[in-house]
Amino acid sequence: MAVTEPTADLLQRAQALRQAAARLALLADGDRAAAVEAMAAGLERQRDRILAANQADMDAAAADGLGQALLARLRLDAGKLEGAIAAVRQVAALPDPVGQRLLHVELAEALRLERVSVPLGVLGVIFEARPDAVIQIASLAIRSGNGAMLKGGREATRSCRAIIDALRDGLAGTAVADDCLVLLTGREESLAMLRLDGLVDLIIPRGSNSFVRFIQDNTRIPVLGHADGICHLYVDARVNVAEAVEIAIDSKTDYPAACNAIETLLLHRDSARAFLAAALPVFADKGVELRGDAAACALGVARAASEDDWGAEYADRILAVKLVADMDEALAHIRRYGSRHTDVICSSDTAAGERFLASVDSAGVYHNCSSRFADGFRYGFGAEVGISTQTLPPRGPVGLEGLVTYRYRLRGDGQTVEAVTSGRIGFIHRQLPLA
Repeated sequence: MAVTEPTADLLQRAQALRQAAARLALLADGDRAAAVEAMAAGLERQRDRILAANQADMDAAAADGLGQALLARLRLDAGKLEGAIAAVRQVAALPDPVGQRLLHVELAEALRLERVSVPLGVLGVIFEARPDAVIQIASLAIRSGNGAMLKGGREATRSCRAIIDALRDGLAGTAVADDCLVLLTGREESLAMLRLDGLVDLIIPRGSNSFVRFIQDNTRIPVLGHADGICHLYVDARVNVAEAVEIAIDSKTDYPAACNAIETLLLHRDSARAFLAAALPVFADKGVELRGDAAACALGVARAASEDDWGAEYADRILAVKLVADMDEALAHIRRYGSRHTDVICSSDTAAGERFLASVDSAGVYHNCSSRFADGFRYGFGAEVGISTQTLPPRGPVGLEGLVTYRYRLRGDGQTVEAVTSGRIGFIHRQLPLA
């Protein structure tokens, strides 16, 4: 793949989108919320068309030999669509992230500074397979006052077109113009989007680790996302075995293709025998292939793991298993092989749980619950534009709060820096109410 320069047509569309986003940013909260609610209604009205388009995409992708993990992400059945529509309505009901005063200070007499949240501008979103990403990101973009340029994978073309048509149908008659959402369809356009610095403010890639790394390496536009989802579950020495087994099964099999599914199971040697005795038949029943180190194989894991397994993101019903002497060894393993996405401890020892939460430098660190909770909808964000594993914020599932920045506004009545330095007026830096 080679990144290409934007065509005149793409530049014109990007410029028009930026102007539309600037108008959107000035709309009142109620107008944006009503528009998102109308988008949900548009999806409902065109439900059958969307499902038919997705089935056509699924049939074509299966005929082309698309892998099972990508097929799972491509699938948009009635239940999944219903959940996506519910998420749009939840986004509409969320508090306004725009225009929030974050700082209010009187620098000098009648010289007042405030920091206020504002939209980013234009989001450029490129994703593989996942047509429901169009729904999530479009609703979050409009609610936060941002325009969006979206490019789905070739395998999801029919689904994406049907969804965008439904969203635009919903926007008709609202205060939000449908030109705030632009769908790109060609591969060349998606690559050229990476050269739209100055017109696109943030690139959000969603797909495989190689895909995300390619995006990160080929644009000057800031990129929000994660390349790897190598999540761990550590079963501590003191543990409720039945509870730990249930959490492990859910974390691996609820949706194996998801980036928040666990890929490695770390077992304390004191609890490993009891855990595996209970877990092995359940994993087998769920069709999970276990790959273990020598100690795990000695306790019944059928296949030996290689060094490559510890850094693998399977996105499938495969799980690496390793025995560790203590938490220190588990933490060292996570530091070496983890992707700072989501890591979990199962432990009956509260102090051990708290130590794990404080020690693991991941976007999500959990105690006695499934890794599958790492999700914007489940966090109450309504939806997410993606999950970020970077250290700087936004981090973890990114919802509305990750799609705004801030602006400093200073209001005075003739003050000058010379007046301050000469002593005619002085700084007071008095904190003022935010409301």
